[in-house]
Amino acid sequence: MNRRIRTFALVALACFGLLLLQLGNLQVRQATALQHSPFQPPVNGGDPFEQPRGEIVSSNGVVLAESIPASNVYRYFRHYPDGPLFADITGYYDVTASSAPYGMEAEYNQFLSPNTPAVHSLDGILTERTGTDSVEITVSTTLQKVAAEALGSYLGAVVAVDTQTGAILAAYSNPTYNPNKLSSADAKQAENYYKSLNPDSGSSPLVNGVTAQRYPPGSTFKIITTSAIFDHDPTLENFVAKPASSISLPDTILRLHNFGSETCGGPLAEDLAISCDTAFAEIGVKLGAQRLYDEATSFGFNQVPPIDLPSDEVIPAVFPSAASFAGNIPGVAYSAIGQENVAETALQDALIASAIADDGTIMTPHFLSRIVDAAGNVIETYKPHPWLQATSAMTAEQVRTLMLGVVTNGTASHVGFPADLHVAAKTGTAQTSNSPCNDDWLVATAPAGPGDVPRVAVAAVVVQPTGYCDGTGAAVAGPIVRTVLLAALGLGS
Repeated sequence: MNRRIRTFALVALACFGLLLLQLGNLQVRQATALQHSPFQPPVNGGDPFEQPRGEIVSSNGVVLAESIPASNVYRYFRHYPDGPLFADITGYYDVTASSAPYGMEAEYNQFLSPNTPAVHSLDGILTERTGTDSVEITVSTTLQKVAAEALGSYLGAVVAVDTQTGAILAAYSNPTYNPNKLSSADAKQAENYYKSLNPDSGSSPLVNGVTAQRYPPGSTFKIITTSAIFDHDPTLENFVAKPASSISLPDTILRLHNFGSETCGGPLAEDLAISCDTAFAEIGVKLGAQRLYDEATSFGFNQVPPIDLPSDEVIPAVFPSAASFAGNIPGVAYSAIGQENVAETALQDALIASAIADDGTIMTPHFLSRIVDAAGNVIETYKPHPWLQATSAMTAEQVRTLMLGVVTNGTASHVGFPADLHVAAKTGTAQTSNSPCNDDWLVATAPAGPGDVPRVAVAAVVVQPTGYCDGTGAAVAGPIVRTVLLAALGLGS
């Protein structure tokens, strides 16, 4: 009998021990994962306006989104101190039923919403608490203001990326909107403002101009065409184009003209520096549709960049499939210079420059820096990691060297980059199918001289600038990129 009692007592003790271990496992080791599980039931009955949400904070400590007590049927509503300046990033938290949260408000909703914090002590195990987490991002208010002021009244976008980590340093587009008017405690007022933004239109300010608006990239695409030379047919490095103002294209009576009908042609370094369309059209035809498609895809075209925004707020750059060019050699020629059906976002152009800057690697773009709970505990820190190996380190170095010529003696020579900074750049003046005006681009990375490690890449696109319809990437987008690049590198303007 005593033996049975002892056996039973040992089994019961073992079960109790396992129970304690599992309790500790759930409340300590797996607490954070369970806390933010999509299956976690909402706190406080699920009413999102009964408790405050966590803050979104800039890299220099400025609050970008916060909860403010309300005096009507809601206890709290969302406030954005720098509203329109950060709308593309923070998004908004709407009190109306017509639309879901946007931006980081949606992407990190599980952290910003009231939740049960991870347990860090015995007191935490014994006491049930709820709280909100703060999301700290990689963008500073200082650089974001520089980007907005540089873009000014132009329609378009500008984005700066840390080439070594993928951190987004600035991301601004115009038109923008005021998220405070969507998070107003007056639900009717919020609904009316939402409708005024024409949300079903592709040109609505609610469409993220950095990540979800595509434009023909024009000659900035020549970065990829040049990379394709080294990756797929290095013999073309020695191709010397005959000087011409236009060339005939196979299977058509049409001719492909250089911008402004200028005459150009020569070795590759000269062709890229002065952005010779006729030369690159010939190179594109020699490479062929499949190689151009493969190179574009390796740089991220036809793939959604994995940036931390809701999936419907990010779209891929587009380069048509090789099969779509069957019987259309002129289309290959135009695509090689960033026209035809080629289109990309400002983010994608910055990532292309990032690859050229970072030995061919595109780091995963991200806004998140870290997440901190209400007690000041860091519960998650972003760890940089690659997205794509776009090309080899050797190709990246060769293309980067050629891009230096764009600034020293090419189309960007009058933009005003400091000579001792060694900026590698590419201009783009893209003709559009629905307007006689151009979309003007410039993308740059620095410092990019021999032995340098380029730290920042900046891309800007200005869409059909009013009063400057025949402008160029250097003249229109150049000053924007110069200002943001120098500021990002701490060099002022």
